[in-house]
Amino acid sequence: MDSFAAVFFVYLFILIGFVTKKFFKERVDEKTLVLLSVYIFQPFLTFWGLLKRPIDLDLAAAPFVFFGIGLLIIVWNYFLARTLFDEAKDRSIFIVSSVIGNTGNLGVPLGIALFGEGSLPYTTIVNLANVFMVYSFGAYFYSRGNFDVKKSILNTVKLPILWFASIAIMLNLYGFRPGYYFDMFLQMGAYSAIVLQLMIFGFYLAKISVRFLDVKLIAAVTTTKFLILPIVAYILLQFVPLETLTKKIIFMEIMMPLAVANVNLAALYQCKELVVTALIFITTLLFIPLLPLYIHIIERIQ
Repeated sequence: MDSFAAVFFVYLFILIGFVTKKFFKERVDEKTLVLLSVYIFQPFLTFWGLLKRPIDLDLAAAPFVFFGIGLLIIVWNYFLARTLFDEAKDRSIFIVSSVIGNTGNLGVPLGIALFGEGSLPYTTIVNLANVFMVYSFGAYFYSRGNFDVKKSILNTVKLPILWFASIAIMLNLYGFRPGYYFDMFLQMGAYSAIVLQLMIFGFYLAKISVRFLDVKLIAAVTTTKFLILPIVAYILLQFVPLETLTKKIIFMEIMMPLAVANVNLAALYQCKELVVTALIFITTLLFIPLLPLYIHIIERIQ
């Protein structure tokens, strides 16, 4: 019951963002808030999260396990897409959208709600792996093969979150631990990032329209996201020699609904961005009733 109460209050910030955007409309500029989140507050969250505990094998392995499971699904989707879809854009959306989950906006605060602040180092470093997934495979498939993967990875390097993560990891390995007041400073920025991320997610949901529903694509993506991915992840995690908490957090992050980053990439490469926004809306709605089931599965992971 405590887990559901915690999740409820996480979603409450999303609802606040949703209602705020609906009420104030264009007077609320989510693009400015995204810039503040990406370039100011998310570095706080990353820096603070990666200094919460010493880096060990479990923490270092978490992003590679997450990335490996996502890559496996991409390969599976790549071959399956040829038989399911005739149009190249539909194939691209199907191949990559289900593995680009909302590990930042939703995964980080949900991890705190379910596992406490001890989850922060894991959710932070897993989110970095998801960033690489977005700007490499995501950019490549949404551009339908016309985009240089190497260039997309170089663009990723420009993101401040990666630089702050690198500095935090080096400091962590050196044995640095923030003092009381410095830790409080980082914590204030980190929680500001979490609240801002959730509200931004609500802003984007308020802009999404369900007029552009592609039933076949929705069925394929949601089946992959909510059936195939959980089964594959659950089975593979049984054979990975990691701590139970690490496995649970990886599973939780894999289960996140589609990320808004899918819309950004789809719009950039003219790949049916309105269809993708509808997919995000549908998967976010489906995630809510499925969450009790996921929590039950998470509790069974050993």
